[in-house]
Amino acid sequence: MTENILLGVVIGAQGLGGEVRVKTFTETPEHLSVYGPLRTEQGRVLEIAATRAVKGGTLVVRFKGVEDRSAAEALANLRLFVPRNALPATEQDEFYHADLIGLRAQDSEGRVLGEIRAIHNYGAGDVIEILRADGSALLLPFTRDFVPRIDLPNKFVVISEPADPEAEEERGVE
Repeated sequence: MTENILLGVVIGAQGLGGEVRVKTFTETPEHLSVYGPLRTEQGRVLEIAATRAVKGGTLVVRFKGVEDRSAAEALANLRLFVPRNALPATEQDEFYHADLIGLRAQDSEGRVLGEIRAIHNYGAGDVIEILRADGSALLLPFTRDFVPRIDLPNKFVVISEPADPEAEEERGVE
């Protein structure tokens, strides 16, 4: 499991007073401040002084010590993390996407397909990315149809790959 969980990304400065716009990955954008100080990949700690929600899962944030637009612009593209233990415990059959990163991906027969590299969302729903042994990536919708089983204690997920029509045609399967 991942030690630090990505909760948001600074997408730009907002106004002249040091506020920034943050794309949040929390269920409720306003909850970004609930988990304590945020940390960057470089180790900088940012404490939230105030927030206000705007459309599209975006939050306007004022960080302590960021007082003007120049300081806010310097934060652009920073990824904001909290330690995994700052998040609430999950219920049975619940998980954080970050809990899946690095898990073995296998088919229903137990054959290893690869390892989960990421969960993406390009706007039409979550997509699971699996890194295969040959270095190629398999992208599938992150739904029960394609990911029917998640076994966190044993560190694997079952993947139901779609049939490859070209391969089946070559084998004479229709």
